[in-house]
Formats: sequence, structure tokens, C-alpha cells
Amino acid sequence: MATSDKYTIPQMAVILLLGLLVANIDIAEAQSIGVCYGMLDNNLSPASQVVELYKSRNIRRMRIYDPNQAALQALRGSNIEVMLVVSNSDLQNIAENPQMQIIGYIVVGNEVSPVTSTSSLTRYLLPAMRNIQNAISSAGLGNNIKVSTSIDMTLIGISFPPSQGSFKNDIRSFIDPIIGFLRGINSPLLVNIYPYFSYAGNPRDISLPYALFTAPNVVVQDGSLGYRNLFDAMLDAVYAALSRAGGGSIEIVVSESGWPSAGAFGATTNNAATYYRNLIQQVKRGSPRRPNRVIETYLFAMFDENNKNPELEKHFGLFFPNKQLKYPLNFGSSDRLWDISVENNNATSTSLRSEV
Repeated sequence: MATSDKYTIPQMAVILLLGLLVANIDIAEAQSIGVCYGMLDNNLSPASQVVELYKSRNIRRMRIYDPNQAALQALRGSNIEVMLVVSNSDLQNIAENPQMQIIGYIVVGNEVSPVTSTSSLTRYLLPAMRNIQNAISSAGLGNNIKVSTSIDMTLIGISFPPSQGSFKNDIRSFIDPIIGFLRGINSPLLVNIYPYFSYAGNPRDISLPYALFTAPNVVVQDGSLGYRNLFDAMLDAVYAALSRAGGGSIEIVVSESGWPSAGAFGATTNNAATYYRNLIQQVKRGSPRRPNRVIETYLFAMFDENNKNPELEKHFGLFFPNKQLKYPLNFGSSDRLWDISVENNNATSTSLRSEV
């Protein structure tokens, strides 16, 4: 996760306010697919060029991992909806400073969990969320701006079959109050869902077609619901867990999902291209548990990032740092794909071909 420790809390508040004022976002026009803009690479183009790349590819949602001033400035008038993360390193200060004035679409923390190295931050997460929500409400924007947090699948104790999904018993004292808070303010829960890691960790029991959305038939029959892909099964397991914890009315936003193109088992360009292409189409249909409901989903990530570790973490980009597209993908609602064959290292313009 890209973070920044350069900003004091008051500075960050000013930058977030600036982000709201300059972004000029028309949320109603944003499609369901967004792309995460990580910055842990020393060869990335300037933020202004990155925003232009989003626009040229019809990507209308962006997730950024800190209040990067250059990125927020570049978003002025872009009509790109921004999901802005308050980094884990800021949670304690925000939790202990109720005078903060933050305005934006705010995600408080990323994968904070009692069972990982972020366990020391768990006591600050909900107070930080409350303080940010109070600041938004005080500004009269409580009906327009959502506050949430992002979790990963390590909080799920049972995920198979999906209908039996539940949170781990030893983290219920952490997650239940957050669920209650989100339910009370009508905000979604953000979840990072990576079928790749489930497949790579257990290829004997999880087939590659099931992980890549290419299984020709139902793989998992769960009562009356049939699952042809692992993504839907993981998503519905979280929905079931939410329902068991009193959060049945809470929607899920998939805040990260991706497949590496190199660096580890099963990480190939062909597999990654297949995953991203099929994911973009699948989330338009909903899941077996909640069909015909478009799932707001953020692809991870915009660029390969050479400052990340381990090796496979460097290869999740849809684009190389020079803005060359790795895969032919349709990000928007049109029936056209950008043709990777005419991309080059010095230009971002391409020809179009019809999707077949």
C-alpha cells in the first residue's frame, strides 16, 4: 500500500478539502469499474499525465492511498470519482483529534486486523471513522460522502460453502462494532478480494478455470445457488458473514482485486489478462446471492510498482510505468477494446477495434 508520512494532520485536512473542491466529480456518471493508483515506483509519469491516461481509457473511478497533493491537483475538473484512503499511519492521530475537518470519499485504513501486523492499530480504527464521519456531518455533507474501511479475507473464518460464510470468532469484538457503525450511517464495507492467492495457495483443490471465470459449468453447488467462479464465492461468503453479524443490509464495494503477470506460481500475462477481462464483465451481473446488482470494483492496480516486495507484488499493473498497456481491456461501457498491438513506449494514443 502506498502511504505518505510527510503530512501533518492539519495539512492533510487542507489537502483533502482541496481535493473535494477541485475534483469536480459527477458521481452519477461514474461506471462500476475503478482502478487503484499506487505510486511505489520510481519511474512513474507525473500525476497530471496519469489522470489524462485514466480519462483517455474511460476509467472514471480512482483509488489513491494517501492525500497526494499532485494527484488531487491533477484531478481538477476530471470527472473522476476518487476513493481516498486515510493511511494506517494516521489512524491514531485522527482517532485522538476530534477537531479534524476532512471532506472527501474517505476510506479509513487498509486491512487493519487483530490477526496481522496491524493489530496495534485496531483500537484506533473505529474512533477515527467516527471522527471523520462527525466532521463530514458537521459540514452538512453526511448524505453525500461515505466513510468506510477496507478489510481482507483473513477476517473470514468460514468461506466454504459461501452460504456458511462467517467472521472468525476471535475478531468479532473488533468487526461487530464496525459493522454496526456502517449500518447506522448507511455506508458499504470495502473488501479486498484476490482469488489469485486462494488459487496459488491451493491449486490442488481450486482449479485455474474456476479462479479465472472460465469454468464452463457450475463448480460449487450451494443449496439453490451455483458458483462458476471463485470471485463470486468469496464475495458471497463475506455477504453471508455480514448477515450473521447483523449487517445484512450492508453493501460491499470490492476495493481491490487483481492478478499478477509475473513473479510467482500461476502469475502469467495470459492469466492476468483473462482475469481482469472477465472480472470487468462479471461485476456487472452481481453475484448468485445478490444477482443483477452491479458491484463497484477497483482493479489493482494501474501500474507495475518496482519498489514493492515480494517479487509478485511488482507485477499487478494493468499498465507498465511508461503508460504502455499490458492487456486489451474494456474499462468503460462501450463495446470497444483498446488494441495493445499499437502501444509503444513513447505514446499513449492507440487505435480501436471492435470487441468480439
